[in-house]
Amino acid sequence: MLDVMLDKLTTLEKAALLGGKSVWETRDLPRRGIGSVMMADGPHGVRRQTGSYDNLGLGESQPATCFPTSATVANSWDVSLAEEIGRALGAEAAAQEVDVLLGPGLNIKRSPLAGRNFEYFSEDPYLAGKLAAAFVRGTQSEGTAATPKHFAANNQELRRMASDSVVDERTLREIYLTAFEIVVREANPRALMSSYNLLNGTYTHENRWLLTEVLRDEWGFDGVVITDWGGGNSAVAAVEAGGTIEMPKPGLGSVRQIAHAVETGELAVEHLDARAAEVLKLVREARATVGSADLDAHHGLARRAAAESAVLLRNEGGILPLAAGTSVALIGDMAETPRYQGAGSSLVNPTRLSMAKDAFEASALTLAGFAPGYRRNSAADPALERTAAELAAKAEVAVLFLGLDEVSESEGTDRADLKLPAAQVQLLRTVAAKNPRVVVVLSAGGVVEMPWSGLAQGLVHSYLSGQAGAEGIVDVLTGAVNPSGKLAESYP
Repeated sequence: MLDVMLDKLTTLEKAALLGGKSVWETRDLPRRGIGSVMMADGPHGVRRQTGSYDNLGLGESQPATCFPTSATVANSWDVSLAEEIGRALGAEAAAQEVDVLLGPGLNIKRSPLAGRNFEYFSEDPYLAGKLAAAFVRGTQSEGTAATPKHFAANNQELRRMASDSVVDERTLREIYLTAFEIVVREANPRALMSSYNLLNGTYTHENRWLLTEVLRDEWGFDGVVITDWGGGNSAVAAVEAGGTIEMPKPGLGSVRQIAHAVETGELAVEHLDARAAEVLKLVREARATVGSADLDAHHGLARRAAAESAVLLRNEGGILPLAAGTSVALIGDMAETPRYQGAGSSLVNPTRLSMAKDAFEASALTLAGFAPGYRRNSAADPALERTAAELAAKAEVAVLFLGLDEVSESEGTDRADLKLPAAQVQLLRTVAAKNPRVVVVLSAGGVVEMPWSGLAQGLVHSYLSGQAGAEGIVDVLTGAVNPSGKLAESYP
């Protein structure tokens, strides 16, 4: 059927299929009965935009369940959990008429300073591949295409559109390509996103060795390869190399370049036909099922995922679990304004958002009070510290919510260091001097140095735990859930 359809299309029409008509839609051909495909960001929640389109996470989007990030879920080491989350995301995407979900992210964490590490599973290619494959199977079981990204060797945000990842073939195959190979062979994703960077001197979307020889010929991938947004450079070279769709909306310049290359013999028509056929296949399979999403059930899944992914790093003197009736001083700005997801294109508008104060009040613990203790992105405030320490002195246990603020981890920038903000460390010292029975709940999307860990008798790393994270962490602190998460990346 695809061959018959291809035969009806002109060279210009085939070339037109290989680019977006808007920030999120592929180009349609109404007179040929070929519709467009709707895409949306989705590593840990569907981001279907409602207002002016952008690809940076700035515009409003439809409410969707914000699940724990991939870096968080990786700590569960639970393939079935990853598949459940993928299935829920696929259902929500289908309910919002999103055909292609742009996730999961599975690049290897080459450096703990990489600003987008919260979107990626692990530094271990086997773990990353197995979890990503489960995610893809779950998503595509609901009729939504998944898009593993960013292919390949994309390990930094600094100059990400111009950096060159120089990697020998053995290292590529044993580390940086392994996770993608597992996903392609085990989950058969219908799409895949190329990365911004060059690989050994050639942009990945124009790298024939990567996209044709390895991905298509060796691994058997038969889906579309989509550029990262703005990641197209040479439309003609991309078509020849195995790159399918240039996003977001390159205009008709790319169409004319491709058509001219075919007419002059610079580009073999077989390459154009192969890419156009991949798009037609994606269009044909789009919205295989459109259903509804159980948002209450998905919030419950997000809570369970947050609890199962939390990592108990320290428990001195059996301070945890906290017994029913324990008097708790709740301290930390992040207990009032949670840090539960990363920033950038993965930013999700949650259907609801749990607050630590509410979760503690709903538990069997006795809340002695709340004090912010510090301000985000600010120097230490002695007055706030004093108030927090006085509250801690009146309670049996002080629970401090600390972590990296939003500007520390984001798409587009890398981290300067691995330190917790100095104001938070100073708060911890001040509180521990008044009441040594301190439990720290740490929120961060990646590695944090912890020379201060000895000041806390209990230390639970929640990572970025999604919209139900506060409830999930209280489940862990009270012993309703046994903390069984294990770090999926190395800490100094």
